[in-house]
Amino acid sequence: MAEPAPDPTRPLAGVRIVEISSFVAVPLAGMTLAQLGAEVIRVDPIGGAADYRRWPVTDTGDSIYWAGLNKGKRSVAADLRSPEGQDLVTRLIADAGVFITNVAGRQWHSYDTLVARRPDIVHVEVSGRADGGTGVDYTVNASVGFPLVTGPAQLATPVNHVLPAWDVTCGLYTALAVSTALRHRDATGTGARIAIPLDNVALATAGNLSFLTEVMVNGAQRQRIGNSLFGTYGQNFTSSDGAAFMVVALTNRHFRDLTETTGTAKAVAALGQALGADFTDEGERYRHRDALTGLFTVWFTEHTADEIAAALTTTSVLWERYRSFADVATDDRVTDNPLFTRLDQPRIGEYLAPGLPMAIGGVYPPAVAAPALGDDTAAVLSDWLGLGAGDVGRLVGSGVVATGSE
Repeated sequence: MAEPAPDPTRPLAGVRIVEISSFVAVPLAGMTLAQLGAEVIRVDPIGGAADYRRWPVTDTGDSIYWAGLNKGKRSVAADLRSPEGQDLVTRLIADAGVFITNVAGRQWHSYDTLVARRPDIVHVEVSGRADGGTGVDYTVNASVGFPLVTGPAQLATPVNHVLPAWDVTCGLYTALAVSTALRHRDATGTGARIAIPLDNVALATAGNLSFLTEVMVNGAQRQRIGNSLFGTYGQNFTSSDGAAFMVVALTNRHFRDLTETTGTAKAVAALGQALGADFTDEGERYRHRDALTGLFTVWFTEHTADEIAAALTTTSVLWERYRSFADVATDDRVTDNPLFTRLDQPRIGEYLAPGLPMAIGGVYPPAVAAPALGDDTAAVLSDWLGLGAGDVGRLVGSGVVATGSE
């Protein structure tokens, strides 16, 4: 009888991964790998790691945040300070062959320790800084420079963004690292030792996007420009009834459509002639953005949000209305989007949850509920390590592991 064809939405089926983590980067990596079909065991200390009750929480104190980043995983709770607990977890890691963590500097689950148990181990460790120092998204962001170019031009104080961009990017790099290391192991039979400092992820991104290179080459530092778009034309506008819009004109066609829609084509041409500016050059549009914005603003302030949306929809202009999370949660982009499926998450409730944000063969792998702490301890010890009920019972009784929510 022929073997069933592999499920294209689960390319990592059969891969086992152990994760020891907290907060965003590595939990996101583990969840992404689980959404791609891997069996991911998150191991936490008994009582939970630092993020187990992180806000937002329900009225009963259960972490919505934790459930959101651990969908589709299995949970093992163990005493990670005791020699027996550490030995048990290293056995799980050796059985899996893949380990991801941001709990850096622990000798008992270091690469050198684990490679002695399994020579082809794939070991990925996320740290704060390459020199071994600590760091989290918001401290790393402060050290790289983005808060000093974020916000209104007249502001003199730093502005942190609310998106933990470096954690998210680092998490995706971690998932990519595991996937490529598995391919390498399949080809060569050798494992990998991979270190991903959060600080380096932020620095690489700042360099790749030219924020650092601009200083090195031109000797000029990027300045705050509010909601304008650097190097081209983009600006926010407010309608007559108080709705805010972001409008972007990247190409000459976009810009031409914007001037025609706002009835400013002649005024823009006259402005260009007066300034000696060629507005077919996006750099010139950026350089004279304030003058252009003054012309466009009149049209926006004279029209309602509905009128603006109706007019811009018929053009090539890139635009969107600013929306709150409350707006988006009830928008068709969520409620009628195959990315989201209804999930009954124990302890949290029923809601629309995103699965993997990529369609594989036209199918979005759906979200799977997150476990409670220790839900899978007994089953994993039995399935992975072959421990009997008596052995598991002894470990629970001695406090080496825990089952259930506590």
